[in-house]
Amino acid sequence: MASFSPSSWLQRLRIDKFLLVLIVVVLTASIFPCEGNAKTFFEYLTTAAIALLFFMHGAKLSREAITAGMGHWRLHLVVFASTFLLFPLLGMGMNALVPTVLTPTLYLGFLYLCALPATVQSAIAYTSMAGGNVAAAICSASASSILGVFLSPILVGLLMHTQGGETDTLHAIGSIILQLMVPFVLGHLSRPLIAGWVERHRKLINITDRSSILLVVYVAFSEAVVQGIWTQINGWSLLAVVVCSMVLLAIVLVVNTLAARKLGFNTADEITIVFCGSKKSLANGIPMANVLFPAAAVGAMVLPLMIFHQIQLMVCAALAQRYANKKANAQPVKSA
Repeated sequence: MASFSPSSWLQRLRIDKFLLVLIVVVLTASIFPCEGNAKTFFEYLTTAAIALLFFMHGAKLSREAITAGMGHWRLHLVVFASTFLLFPLLGMGMNALVPTVLTPTLYLGFLYLCALPATVQSAIAYTSMAGGNVAAAICSASASSILGVFLSPILVGLLMHTQGGETDTLHAIGSIILQLMVPFVLGHLSRPLIAGWVERHRKLINITDRSSILLVVYVAFSEAVVQGIWTQINGWSLLAVVVCSMVLLAIVLVVNTLAARKLGFNTADEITIVFCGSKKSLANGIPMANVLFPAAAVGAMVLPLMIFHQIQLMVCAALAQRYANKKANAQPVKSA
């Protein structure tokens, strides 16, 4: 009889363990929200953690990797069009689901999700797993993350304005540059001095990255709980977010695949377009929300992002495996 292992069970389901930790953090914030002096302490700690997070992102970014992928400008244009044009258009189209399927608050959360840049780590990892153009993926995902510092606040301002909201775009960009971009640039400029240490301690840096995100989520949901988020969002609302996230991701994956084939890209480039153009960054999105929105609104705004993030990991893991199997099966045929 086969032994049962929780870790192997999670691996077979492709459930990211980080998601489970996120759920625990949200539950903790729901039961023990930080208030008073504790809230002030955690807010300062969160600001420092976000600065450290982006400093390390800058330190990990290799100029050689960026240079290697810069020549694929047509590929990058398709990825950027998916990230900063297709997603926002689909987000605006979701307005038809309000209020029958999505509450106005959750709809704004989806608009925010659609304005975000792509992920870096998971996009590159899945591109590599599937046998895609890794150099182009590194360049495209990194450029998306950097451009997102400027484009995402502008998109948020435009999208929220169409819904009657108000966002001071210039102030938002200035705040994000100061709190996110400056540490990122400092980290990248420090790379010649600390690159060796970064490479040797990647596991520790990944733990620091995720700890920073968990801290931001705890503070955001603490404030949201105090403001009564769970009286506004029930089980049906969460189910609606899951279904809408799945449909949104499916549409983007199909459009990216068809666009890559229609434009004549080879399979390796198609894989890069599919994985880099379909992801939204939790690592960038949560800290950015902390800068863009009032503290009481952050928890509800990032809820669709947290759910979409896990769905994209699960779906893209299965898709990457399918690409890899297809490539492996094609090798013996070519040899024959």
